[in-house]
Amino acid sequence: MSMPSVLLVLHDVAPQTWADYRPFVEAVDALGNVPITWLVVPDFHKHNALDAHPGFRRLLTSRLAQGDELALHGYFHCDDSPAPASPRDWFMRRIYTHEGEFYSLSQNAALARLHAGIELFLRYNWPLEGFVAPAWLMSEGTRQALRQLPLRYTSDPQHLYRLPDFTPVAAPGLVWSSRSAWRRGLSKMLSDQCEQRWQQAPVIRLGVHPVDMRHEFSRNYWLQTLKRLLADGRVPMTKANWLAAHTTLTRSAA
Repeated sequence: MSMPSVLLVLHDVAPQTWADYRPFVEAVDALGNVPITWLVVPDFHKHNALDAHPGFRRLLTSRLAQGDELALHGYFHCDDSPAPASPRDWFMRRIYTHEGEFYSLSQNAALARLHAGIELFLRYNWPLEGFVAPAWLMSEGTRQALRQLPLRYTSDPQHLYRLPDFTPVAAPGLVWSSRSAWRRGLSKMLSDQCEQRWQQAPVIRLGVHPVDMRHEFSRNYWLQTLKRLLADGRVPMTKANWLAAHTTLTRSAA
């Protein structure tokens, strides 16, 4: 790709998180043409399903008209599977996160939720190319389910994966843990180090979460980092558009 890029990604997009995001999105819009990828949860924590919020759906539709992307981000974004059966699973599902919805799903269970999410996007005429599992955690059953669906990509913290074959594409990402002051301080230190290492990377993803928006320190970090990367000449793109451009470039080189 001729120009390095930056991808701004909002996680956990739902009616109840919009109040957190709104001032940040307004600040991003004030910068000019900066497309955003919105990771949409159809029924966040099984409260306030999108079907019951026409005003919020109109907002998301308007963002598509501005050049943004909507991607599917789980279905409930909560782990409602049976209790963990091993120490490793207990750590991943109770310490690392309580929201690993797709961490332990069977192929059939994953397919059911993915189909429901795809049908929601179809119902509201929202183009859909990507799926991102909550906390980026996917069972083997989820991976097999994704191989059967008309989606173009999924991702983890450091890669995008072309579907259906899960071809990895390096796409390093910054993400914070903002639940406490010490976590925010550590996240800032680690992110600064990563940004220095990735100065020559073709793309950097900014993975923003609602909790980041609830603290001035973390909210300002994301806005200032975006401004800095744009000033350095990085081109803002959505995940789908960047992957399409990368695919075209790769094929041309071959």
